[in-house]
Amino acid sequence: MDRLQTWVINLDRAPDRLERISMQLQRLGLPFTRLPAVDARALTADQRAALDEAGYRRKHGMAPLPGELGCYLSHLEALRLFLAGQAEFTLILEDDVLLHDSLPAVLHGLLRHADRWDMVKLSAVHSGTPQPVLEVAPGHWLAVMLSRCTGASAYLVNRRAAQAYVEGLLPMQLPYDHVFDQGWRFRLKVRLVTPTPCGHDDRIASTMGYSSAPTRKFHWSRRLPAFAYRLGNEGRRLMYGLASLARERLGR
Repeated sequence: MDRLQTWVINLDRAPDRLERISMQLQRLGLPFTRLPAVDARALTADQRAALDEAGYRRKHGMAPLPGELGCYLSHLEALRLFLAGQAEFTLILEDDVLLHDSLPAVLHGLLRHADRWDMVKLSAVHSGTPQPVLEVAPGHWLAVMLSRCTGASAYLVNRRAAQAYVEGLLPMQLPYDHVFDQGWRFRLKVRLVTPTPCGHDDRIASTMGYSSAPTRKFHWSRRLPAFAYRLGNEGRRLMYGLASLARERLGR
């Protein structure tokens, strides 16, 4: 595990969330480094310029939130700092993640089979229709995804993936968790561990600002470009997943 660096993304104004995840990581024996998150309440002009608002509205069918941009930039900063260091892999965690006892064993298994992935999702909002290809820990499988699987509260990346993300994720045109799993776009082996060794604690309120913008979704007639984008994106996801699954089964 000395090849692995763990980052926890945490806002300066959320010390309670840092305390909570610190206790979880200590219990599991996982050292970590805190990354001060980009605060949406204090975005600089340069940070605001990282958002392609027209592209976001076209692809997502709603108005962007400052909190989404702060989250996006925070993940990119974690990746940049990882690349500036010597570690081979990095585990990136949001501070509202729920860590299960199986996480250390899953991480060990993934590092033993590091040639089988570039980015692995360890938490999921949607199922992703996982197709298991390798047991990495008792009861936990590395899987190819055939459908959408959002969420970015816990994931593992290697240096190849981090470099691809740093070079290709800007400007922001979608929420981070809607784009970083596009393996076909970044030419990466994107996988999921199923069942996931991490979850989301619904008792913790989001800092994204969703509750303050309940009507940001456009009328359906203005969302037609977003519907078209999603249809094409999910088609590419399925084709990528099927091709990845075929390569896995052929041992390539």
